[in-house]
Order: sequence, then C-alpha cells, then structure tokens
Amino acid sequence: MKKITKILLIAAALLIVVGCVIGYYAYQMIYAPNISVRDAQYLYIHNGADFEQVKNDLYANFYVDDKASFERVADLKHYAGNVKPGRYRIKKSMSNNELINMLRSGAQEPVQLRINNIRTVPQLCGKVASQIDVDSATLCNLLTDGDALGKYGFDEKTCLAMFIPDTYEMYWNTTERGFVDKMYVNYNNFWNDERQKKAKSLNLTRIQVATLASIVQCEQSVHREEQPTIAGLYLNRLRIGMALQSDPTVVFAIGDFSVRRVTGAMLEVDSPYNTYKHTGLPPSPITFAEKTALDAVLDHDHNDYIYMCAKADFSGKHSFAKTYAQHLQNAKEYRKALDKRGIK
Repeated sequence: MKKITKILLIAAALLIVVGCVIGYYAYQMIYAPNISVRDAQYLYIHNGADFEQVKNDLYANFYVDDKASFERVADLKHYAGNVKPGRYRIKKSMSNNELINMLRSGAQEPVQLRINNIRTVPQLCGKVASQIDVDSATLCNLLTDGDALGKYGFDEKTCLAMFIPDTYEMYWNTTERGFVDKMYVNYNNFWNDERQKKAKSLNLTRIQVATLASIVQCEQSVHREEQPTIAGLYLNRLRIGMALQSDPTVVFAIGDFSVRRVTGAMLEVDSPYNTYKHTGLPPSPITFAEKTALDAVLDHDHNDYIYMCAKADFSGKHSFAKTYAQHLQNAKEYRKALDKRGIK
C-alpha cells in the first residue's frame, strides 16, 4: 500500500512538473515579448490581404523571435478568418497576444492625410494615393464620373470646390469612395450656417465662392493678408459688370501652369475661363481653394479698388488703385522696374 501511495505521489509530482512546464511554455508563447524593433514602426495590411500576406510582410519587415509561436497563437485566436486591413503600430517587445489582439480587432492608427500644393484632379489623386491605400487611377475615374459626382451635387469641373486643402485624420485603408465621402462631409462641415449666410449676402453660391477664392488664391498665395483686399476688388468688378481680367484664369484656360507671365497673344485664347474675354465668374474653380482664400471672399474688405498691379519693389505684394489713371501710374512704375532688371 505504501508503495502504491509513493508511486501515486511521484506521478502526481511529475504531472505537476509537466503541467508547470506546459503552463510556462503556454505563458511564454502567449505573453512573452516576441517582436523586436528599435522604435515604433508600422505594419501596413492592404485591402483584401490574407493571413499568408500578413505573415510575409511581418516577417520581412520586423524581427519575430519565434515565428512558430506567433502562428500558433494566431491559430488559437482564429486570426486567419479575421484579417482586417489598416496601418498598425508595432511597438518594441510586443507579445504574440498583444499583436494578434490588435490586428484582429482592427485597432489601427489613423493617418494625417495632407492635401496641399495641388492644382488638378490628377495631382490630387496622386497625392492621396501616396498617403493612403487607394489607387490613383481608380480615384481619378471616380472624380471624372459625372454620374458618381452627381450624388454629391458636383460635376467633373466643379468638384474642385469639394476638396479643401488641409490636414485630415483618416484611416490608411480608406477606399476611394470612402475618401470622397469623407471630403464631402468635411465640405459640408466647412459650409456652416454662418458661411452660407455670408455667401447668400454676396448673391453667390458655394461653388461660386470657391471659384472666386481660387482666383484670389492664385493671385496671392504668399502674402495672404492681401487676399481680403483682392477679393473686395474682384467683387467690385463683378458688381459693376467689369471683366475680372485675371491672369491666372488665362493660364488655366491655356492649361500650361509653367507660364509665369501672360502675354497679349495668350489673352485671345477662346475659353469660358478667359476672364479678359468673358465677364463674370468662370464656370468652376481654377484650383483647390484653401480656407484662407474662401474666408477672404466671405469676409472681404469693403474697399473701392478696381485695379491692382504688382509692386515695383518685387516684394510679391500689390499696388491697388481706385482709378484707371492711378493704375496706369502704378503699372508704369512696375514696367520701369522690370526694364531696370532686364526682365522682358
């Protein structure tokens, strides 16, 4: 009897030891650090990716100490059927459990999407595609599809008004349609009741405000404190039925944004965007108007200016005039400065 008891005690002890070993291994497999990185880095999981692709990207870009344990924990947590695309922050010494839980739950970090320094839809699409997981060609197709844009109240020309340059928080795996939806929501948020009342007082639609703002921005993008003055000047011209005569609209009509000085021959281009030949506003914006330019129109200076000319000091600012005689004097001084520098 004593012998049997001794055997049972030994067996129990062995079971406890084996259990402890198994428990220790299981704990290590699940909770011990298994990812080695110097600093926090990001794992990008594309839309439609499967577990095999996730593993390949993880193993190629990060040091996984024990790949077998990672795959075992992934299997235990059924991750293969719960792969979620996104941009995931991989931190130093993450455990398999921490990593799988993050990936399975889709707890990604958003991207700070920057939209700036763009003039055309293709430029917009390229810039967006460089920051989130969209295809630039697919996005361009969407933004030139009249039926698709009709849902938002725009067409392929006026859609420039919907995209206001800024920095936006957005998930990396946002789709092309999701991106446009997000921009449309932002557009409507920008156009709050107060701004809409201001536009109505000017007898302008939101798209017309964006169109005028785009011209103001192209005329002055450096010394932005001038924008409300320029906006007031153009509103004066619209009020009296005078052509806007804005060089940037001619450049847009030509389609060559490398042009730095508009010549007489260029002014003859036959286009509704040529504000030397056509009075009123062009049919749509000539660039993506920033918030400062939009608000410059809505909160324009109430002035009596009708003319403006680049200052002779080449500061990038303008000389404003109420009369044509005063404008001619300003223009004479500017041409004199050009001649002095040998600029043709």
